[in-house]
Amino acid sequence: MQCAISAGLAWLIARHVVGHPEPFFAPIAGVIALGISLGQRLRRAAELVVGVSVGVGIGDVLISVIGTGAWQIALVVALAMSTAVLLDAGGVIVMQAASSSVLVATLLPPATMGGLNRMVDAAIGGVVGLIVAALLPQNPLAVAHRYGRTVLGSLADALRGISAAMAGEDSAAASDVLVAARKSHRSVEELRSALTTGDEIARYAPIRWRNRGELEHYQTAATPVDRALRNTRVLARRALAALRDEEPVPDPVPGMLEELAGVVVLLRDELADGSEPLRTREAARSVARRTTVRLVSETDFSMQVVVLQIRSITVDLLQATGLSRSEALNSLPSLHPDSGEDSAEAPSDQSRSDPPE
Repeated sequence: MQCAISAGLAWLIARHVVGHPEPFFAPIAGVIALGISLGQRLRRAAELVVGVSVGVGIGDVLISVIGTGAWQIALVVALAMSTAVLLDAGGVIVMQAASSSVLVATLLPPATMGGLNRMVDAAIGGVVGLIVAALLPQNPLAVAHRYGRTVLGSLADALRGISAAMAGEDSAAASDVLVAARKSHRSVEELRSALTTGDEIARYAPIRWRNRGELEHYQTAATPVDRALRNTRVLARRALAALRDEEPVPDPVPGMLEELAGVVVLLRDELADGSEPLRTREAARSVARRTTVRLVSETDFSMQVVVLQIRSITVDLLQATGLSRSEALNSLPSLHPDSGEDSAEAPSDQSRSDPPE
C-alpha cells in the first residue's frame, strides 16, 4: 500500500504540480525510497537521488555525443558505476547510477527530457516515499515481537533441553541441543535489524511515537540476550563433555536450568506486554542466589563450568531487565567465602566469544 500510494503521488506531483511532461523517475524513486526492507530510509533516499544524478549526468553527456547502441550503453554503464565507486558510494548509489544511465541511453534519450528534470523527479519521489512512510507507518512493535519471540524461544528451548539431558544423563540429547543452539545466531541478527527498523519508524512517524518506550525495553534486552545465547552454547558444550566423562550431576542443576528457561519465557511475555520486566528480574535473582560456592566446589571440572555458566546467564538475564552489570553481579553469592565481596566468574568473559570445541 505504501509503495502504491507513493508511486501515484510522486507521478501526480511531478506531472501536474511541477509540470514535467514525462516524470518517469518520480514513481520509481518513490518505490525505491520505501524499499522492500525498512532500515535507513533517510540514507536510502539520499543515495537514490545521488545515484540517479550520477547516472543521468553521465548518460546525458555521453549519449548526446556518441549516440545510442550496444557499445555506447556498455560504456555509459561502466563509466557511471565507476564514478559512483570512485565517490566511495554505497551499493544503492552504484546500482542507481547504472540503471539510470541505462534508461537515459535507451528509453529516455537526452533529447526527450532534460537531465535536471530527471534529478528533480528523483528528489520528488524520494521525499514522497519518506512522507508516505511517516504518515502510514508499519507498527514497529509487530516485527520486534515476532523476532523477540523467536530469539527468546530458542534460548528457553536450549536451557530446557540441557536440563532434560542432564536429568536423564543423556549425552546424545545434549549434543542435539548444542547443534540447535548454534543455529540461533541468525535470529539474533534479525532481531537487531528489526529493532533498528522499529527505532527509525518510532522516531519519524508521529503516530508511532508512543511505541518508543516499549521498543527501549527490547533494545535494552537485545545485547544481554545475545550474550545469554552465547553462554548457553558454552554451557551446552561443557554439559556434553561432563555427560561423556560420566561426571556426577548435582541434584539442583537440572532444576535451576529449568527455572532459567522459565525466566526467559517470563521475559518474553513481559516484553510482549510492554511492561518493565520486574517479575523477570526477581525470578532471575532467585536462581542466582542458589549458585553458591558450595555448589561449585562439590562438582568436577566440566560441571563446575556448567554452574559458572548458569551464573553468567543469570547475570545476562538480569541485565536484560535493565540492571547494570555491577547491579546484576551483586545478585550473585560470592565465590570467595573469606571475603564479603561479590565477584564475577572468569568463564563469563571468556564465553563471550563462544570458542569452537
